[in-house]
Amino acid sequence: MTSNSSYAAAGVDTQAGDLAVELMKEAVAKTHGPNVLGGVGGFAGLFDLAFAKQYTRPLLATSTDGVGTKIAIAQALDKHDTIGQDLVGMVVDDIVVVGAKPLFMTDYIACGKVVPDRIATIVTGIARACAETGTALVGGETAEHPGLMGVDDYDVAGAAVGVVEADRLLGAERVADGDAVIAIASSGLHSNGFSLVRHILSSAGIAYADASAELGTSWGEALLEPTRLYSGPLVELLAGPHGGAVHSLSHVTGGGIAANLARVLPRGSWVELDRATWSPAPVFRVLNELAGTTLESTEGTWNLGIGFFAVVAAGAAASVVEALDALGLPAWQLGTIAIGDRDLSGFEQGAKGVDGGAVRLVGGYAA
Repeated sequence: MTSNSSYAAAGVDTQAGDLAVELMKEAVAKTHGPNVLGGVGGFAGLFDLAFAKQYTRPLLATSTDGVGTKIAIAQALDKHDTIGQDLVGMVVDDIVVVGAKPLFMTDYIACGKVVPDRIATIVTGIARACAETGTALVGGETAEHPGLMGVDDYDVAGAAVGVVEADRLLGAERVADGDAVIAIASSGLHSNGFSLVRHILSSAGIAYADASAELGTSWGEALLEPTRLYSGPLVELLAGPHGGAVHSLSHVTGGGIAANLARVLPRGSWVELDRATWSPAPVFRVLNELAGTTLESTEGTWNLGIGFFAVVAAGAAASVVEALDALGLPAWQLGTIAIGDRDLSGFEQGAKGVDGGAVRLVGGYAA
C-alpha cells in the first residue's frame, strides 16, 4: 500500500485536492496582473512591489477575517457560489477603510472532505469577487480534516494586503467639527449576526428551503444574498476629485452600526444618526417580527441597511453622495459630527479597544 493510499484510508484524499485546484485554476488566473509572479500551486504567492517606488512613503495595510455561521446556510442548501464574495467583502473591504488600494489576497478552506466541485465553486466565487475589487488572488490552502469536521462541513477564511501613501491615510485624526456622516447602503445582512438569524428561524420552526411570502423567495436564498463589495468604487472615489474630502471610512460588520462608526471618530466627538433617513430592508423587518423584537434592538448586531460609512468635509457632502451614487453605491447623509462637551448618556462609546467618538441613533425609521 502506497503512502498516498494509506493517507486515503485515514480519510484524506490528496488526489481530490489536486482535482479541485485544476477546476479553480482558470478563475484564479483571471485575477493575476503583471505584478503576480508564478502561477497557481506554489508554496508562496509572489507579488512585485516595484511600482511602490512611485510612493513617497508607502504603507502596507493588512486584514484577515472569515464568513462566520452564514456558511451553515450555504451548506444546508448545498449552494456555495456566493460564500466567496462574502469572504472577499469581509476581508478586502476592511483594507479600503484606511484609504488603501487592495493588492492581493490569500484564502484558506478547512473541510471534512474535499469535494472538488464544491471547493472549486467556493474559490471561483472568491476569484470573481477579487477580480471585481482589483485584488489578485495569489495563493490559498485547502485542508482536509476527517474526524474533526463532518464530510459536508467547511469553513473559509482569508487575508489581504493593500497599500496607501502615508499622507493619504484615512482615520479619526482627520475628522473635524461639522463633518458630514454619509451612509452607504448594504445589500442585506452581509456576513454578520447569522447566529441570531439561525436562532430566530430555528425557534420559529422555519427551514431554509421554506418560501417567504414577505421576501418573495426562499428564506435560504434571501439570507445568502452576497455582501456588497465596496473597495473598487471607494478606491475610485478616493483617487478622484472628491478624494481629499473623505476623512474617514468605516465598514459596518460585527458590532453593528454605532460601534463601527465610533471606531473612526476622534475622542471628544459625537454624532446623532437620524433613523428617519432610511428604511431597513424587508429581511431585517421580517426577522424582527418573527423574534418579537424591534429594529432598534438589533442595531448592535445587524447593519440594518448600512454597509459603510464615510465621514467627509461638510461642504462636500452632496457632491460625495452624488459621486457614490454614480459609482453604484447608494448613499445619503444621516448626521453631522460635533466636537465638544455634552452629556453622552445613551451614546455608544469605545469598541474593539478603540477609544474613539460617541454615536447614538435617534428618531424612528422611515416606513
